[in-house]
Amino acid sequence: MQKECFTCHSCDKRVEFTPEEPPCMALSGWLMLSHWQGLESVDHYTFCSLTCLRRWLNAQVPQIPEAFLKSFGEKE
Repeated sequence: MQKECFTCHSCDKRVEFTPEEPPCMALSGWLMLSHWQGLESVDHYTFCSLTCLRRWLNAQVPQIPEAFLKSFGEKE
């Protein structure tokens, strides 16, 4: 019996399931994200927890350099 596998895109945790088993049973508590890239082009991502989703999202967003933020300074 061949098993299929989902992998968390943040921590690489894996969950296996058989084709006879509905994926929703194996992925209970997991999060799935679909990112539309264009016409008929969709990327799918799976995450084992909100923490992993947050970590992945933070890695996708460019960070503002601290030196830039400090350049505004606060006047007393």
